[in-house]
Order: sequence, then structure tokens, then C-alpha cells
Amino acid sequence: MITIDYKDRRPIYEQIVERISQLVAGGVLKPDEQLPSVRQLALELSINPNTIQRAYSELESAGVIYAQKGKGNFVSLNSADAKKEFKRLVFTKLNDLILQADSCGIGQDEFTGECARIYHGLGEGKEQ
Repeated sequence: MITIDYKDRRPIYEQIVERISQLVAGGVLKPDEQLPSVRQLALELSINPNTIQRAYSELESAGVIYAQKGKGNFVSLNSADAKKEFKRLVFTKLNDLILQADSCGIGQDEFTGECARIYHGLGEGKEQ
């Protein structure tokens, strides 16, 4: 369910936060469903358990999951609330992209035109 893209510039914990948020928003992970333990997920992904713990801490701070001492981590949001949180993550990334675009001289018209082209391609099932 979770894969790590080592070519992605974002830290691994952020990728995990994003993917779990997506799974909750999409209804794949249901409220009160238990997540894999920190150790189990770290073994599955072959990464340091501290990275998983940081991702789980971020998700807990955002209200996406909750921890029960001695039992593990569980999904706290329903899909509607998770979609709101996932949108917040997407818009945060979009804000960063807009700042980068502006800093290298990409204007609003060019930026929004490219966004429209990409969306149009998605609607036609084209790979971007």
C-alpha cells in the first residue's frame, strides 16, 4: 500500500504521511482501522523505525490517526475529513510550486495554462 520514491526530493516521512492521508481520504483505510506497527512498517519499507514514528506523529498532529498506548495507531478521520486534510497537503505543495515558478519567471498565465493542459490530459486518460 505504501511505496517510497527515492528520487523524490521530499523526506521519506512526508511521502508516508501523504500516502496514508491518501488511503484514508480514498476510503481504503476506515475509521478505527489499525495501522501497521512502527516496526512492521519499517521492516516492510526497509527504512528506519524513527522515520515511521515521525510520520505517525505528523499524522497524529494533523488528526488523521490516533494512538492507543499498548495497542497501536488507528485511523481517526472519516473519508470526508481525511479529504480535507489531504487537500490541505496538496494546496501546501501547490503554494510551494507557485513560489518556485514565480522565482524563475513563470507567470500566472503560463502556470495556469500548464495546469489546465495537465488536467485536460488526465481527463483524456493520457499519461503525463
